[in-house]
Amino acid sequence: QVHLVESGGGLVQAGGSLTLSCAASGRPVSRYAMGWFRQAPGKVREFVGAITSGGGGTYYADSAKGRFTISRDNAKNTVYLQMNSLRPEDTAVYYCAATSALVLVTTTPEYHYWGQGTQVTVSS
Repeated sequence: QVHLVESGGGLVQAGGSLTLSCAASGRPVSRYAMGWFRQAPGKVREFVGAITSGGGGTYYADSAKGRFTISRDNAKNTVYLQMNSLRPEDTAVYYCAATSALVLVTTTPEYHYWGQGTQVTVSS
C-alpha cells in the first residue's frame, strides 16, 4: 500500500503559478503511474494529468495542456504538478493518485490510492 500526501496549495492571483507536491510513503512510488485530479465545489472530480512510473511519458487534459507540467523524482518518492498561467476556473481541491495500470489512465476508478487533497484558489 502507498500513502500519499499533497502539499503546496494556496491562494494565488490569476496569471500566477503554483507547484503542488505529492509525497509518497509505504511502497516506492516508482512502482506506480501517478495522476493528478481536481474537484471544484459541486462538480465531479476531473482528470488533470498523469505521468508514467519512470517519468518518461505524460498526458494532460485539454484544460491543462500548455499550462501544467507533471514531473516526478522517484528517488525522493515525490510527484509534482507545476501550474502556470492560473485561471479562476482552476480553483479546486487537487488530488494526487497512484495506479498500477501499465498505461496512462484518466478515470478515477482506475486509481487505487489517493491523497487527501490540497486547496488551490485562484483570485481574479
